[in-house]
Amino acid sequence: MELDARYRFDNYVVGSANRLAVSAARAVAQSPGATYNPLFIYSSSGLGKTHIMLAIANHAMQLQPDLRVEYSTVDEFVNELTEAVAVGSVETFRQRHQRTGMLLLDDVQFLAGRRETQSEMLRLFDALQRSGTQVVFTSDRPPSEIADLDERLITRFSGGLVVDVAAPDYETRMAILRMWRAERGTRFEDGVLEAVAHIAFGNVRELQGALNKLVACQSLTGTQVTPASVRALLGERAEVGAGVGAGLAAGPAMTGEFASFLSDMTEVVSQHLESWRVRVLDAVGHWRAAGFETAMLERLLDGDAVGDGASEAAVDALLERYETAAERLRAVASEAARFGPDAVPAHLLRDPERLAEAERALERAAAGAEALPAPCESLTRAGFETGASNELAVHAVDSVIQEPGAKYNPLFVHGGTGVGKTHLLNALGNELLAMSGGSLRVAFVNARDFVNELIEALGERRIEQWRARYRAVDVLMLDDVQACIGKERTQEELFHLFNGLYSLGRQMVFSADRAPAFMEGLDDRLRSRFAGGLVVEIQPPDDELRRKLFARGLAAAGVAYDAELVDYLASWTTAGAAELLAMVERLAEGARAAAAPLDAALARRMLEGGDSPGESEPQQMRARSAITASGSMVAIRGNGKAYDAIFLDREKVIWEWPDIAGRAIEELR
Repeated sequence: MELDARYRFDNYVVGSANRLAVSAARAVAQSPGATYNPLFIYSSSGLGKTHIMLAIANHAMQLQPDLRVEYSTVDEFVNELTEAVAVGSVETFRQRHQRTGMLLLDDVQFLAGRRETQSEMLRLFDALQRSGTQVVFTSDRPPSEIADLDERLITRFSGGLVVDVAAPDYETRMAILRMWRAERGTRFEDGVLEAVAHIAFGNVRELQGALNKLVACQSLTGTQVTPASVRALLGERAEVGAGVGAGLAAGPAMTGEFASFLSDMTEVVSQHLESWRVRVLDAVGHWRAAGFETAMLERLLDGDAVGDGASEAAVDALLERYETAAERLRAVASEAARFGPDAVPAHLLRDPERLAEAERALERAAAGAEALPAPCESLTRAGFETGASNELAVHAVDSVIQEPGAKYNPLFVHGGTGVGKTHLLNALGNELLAMSGGSLRVAFVNARDFVNELIEALGERRIEQWRARYRAVDVLMLDDVQACIGKERTQEELFHLFNGLYSLGRQMVFSADRAPAFMEGLDDRLRSRFAGGLVVEIQPPDDELRRKLFARGLAAAGVAYDAELVDYLASWTTAGAAELLAMVERLAEGARAAAAPLDAALARRMLEGGDSPGESEPQQMRARSAITASGSMVAIRGNGKAYDAIFLDREKVIWEWPDIAGRAIEELR
């Protein structure tokens, strides 16, 4: 996995809660394998473990550019091991890791219960220890508290240095806010950052999300946020807090012993052995440093494969064949990236002898690539009305349209049913597609469909293809995230998808019926990541927005209207825009059934009841029944009273007639 260069020691704020961990991490980065091996860092989600881990790796590689570093989450480690077992290449898997100068393994708490993986981890760890390779682990708990973990692994994890990262104190929160403010180039009134820092956020990502919200509010209103308004803008949710941070770990640097050995060997053999052996040794050193398996070349050295008096031409042909295969693997890797990082297994891309397998895997990925679920073309940005109840969410979406992935990433929109979340996400997707000329890969998917796709992929044993499909997107929009609650495997896959897209700077937008802090049953790792961008709420439409929506709905229904009708309809409180538009459709149908223009008086009779001079009773009944004939129950309020407009299927309508004569007349028409 490619390391994210954004995570460094110089952009990680050090305080009393993390000072020991950072000091140990720096020592490991400067002298990999020489001290604190292994280094085990633990903390709650969102406190900086992964940041520290990756900072170790980046710093060590800066000091030793030839250092070979492997970073992996436990889930990725398990998947790679499972794949190696399936294709019979476990030994290759072990050898690759044993040649590593530094191994970083994230979230080792997920080793719990995986006995076979633990056994392999134990063997690998012992081999790495013997070779002096630096190992760094992170977890959400100390080794002794990881349930169902082999005692031998607990002993080894604890054999180096175990350090924790706690929640940041006020001073650290203040330093973090000042650093972020400088990075964003944003100005606040004196005292604003202090007011934010006084709020006991559960983790660093929530703290970042709070700052993003203040920046968005200030940008939208054009007025400065004041210290007194901070708590009102952030709400009590800011104090709920749900876990903290992101972390990093360090690893050892390669000693360069193998390169030195090859250099010395080359000098000796150049004098005493055939020249073809010298060239093969040079090739082994070059391609191994480039990350390729060299068994094909090493067999020449082990067994006189060329034979006594072998022609230089035969050796040249073999070296050329190897080089051609290696270059082709690079091209395959580049092509496979279009389908996601797992479209072609990584071990195939490193072994020129398995070029044919890699090409077949690429063909399968290309043939199986499905079109991404696209946003609905009819839900456009121009068709979304803005008012006080949704202006912050609309402002955030407009900012994302201008700079996808650079601002408010992730964006999390929440609100009740029918307030326009789905429309807004679809509008965002359509704008991005239009602005990019269709070059951006935009996916809009409802969380229920996301869950069902995963279940189907698992059942049909094409999970890698499913993962590749979403990891290749430029923009991911996941609607109704609350549908993922209680679905552990879905949340696990979403967690890894989130990390992969975020590390590449890809834009993510989510919607739900509530804020992340109030989503019971949501994994803390996801909760903290959702809260780390910008969380905005869409409220039910206010009077002004209802007027706009009623006017738009009446025009779309082909109904002539005046200000009196719009004002009357706007006096009815609706839960959301969808309910309001359904109300317009039924009023329009009622007016057509009554063969009368839809005005405020007719709308009042249909919604509240009451007679009208000059209108026949059957006409009144047809108009009222049209409103109650084709929908679901919608509770609406007007003039301080509550009315139930019960919209039933036509087969279920109960007709109330004043007398039998009226019914007979109506039936005989």
